[in-house]
Amino acid sequence: MLHSAFGLRPSVHTAADRLRAAGHEVHVPDLFDGRTAETVEDGMRIKDEIGRDELLRRAVQAAAPHSERGLVYVGLSLGAALAQNLALADENARGLLLLHGTSDIAEGATVGDLPVQLHVADPDPFESADWLNAWYLQMRRAGADVEIFRYPGAGHLFTDPDLPDYDPEAAEEAWVVALAFLESL
Repeated sequence: MLHSAFGLRPSVHTAADRLRAAGHEVHVPDLFDGRTAETVEDGMRIKDEIGRDELLRRAVQAAAPHSERGLVYVGLSLGAALAQNLALADENARGLLLLHGTSDIAEGATVGDLPVQLHVADPDPFESADWLNAWYLQMRRAGADVEIFRYPGAGHLFTDPDLPDYDPEAAEEAWVVALAFLESL
């Protein structure tokens, strides 16, 4: 499970524990080397200081020892973008669970029948409706089996109980659907 731009905070461990309680093995690498952010702006500064390529390298390094077994990549916002990149490049990937974010898709990418589930606020300031429609079509063209769940009125990071975006009803619904998705893999 890859964290958001807020870093590896207690809420990420809580989310991972929820998946563990359902019987899943979960790894939560710290891509920010212990740094956390209080605001989105602070988190984006940390992300920019580290750089996208370095974040991807760190994510690959964290996943590599486990990828041969067939991982389900899970990410939160910024971590979702990173998880998507990893899953699309990993021929052993068993699934992709995205919460609050997506990423560009390389031209000509193919992923077979990779199961993908996205949970996103509606509207979301970082994931516009036009973007999500284009993303969905690109993922389908790549061969992914995609489901999108939109949560009207929820804030961007609506599953994070430590942030103002938190929406307990939307969060619970998202986790119930996500856990059923993981059980199906």
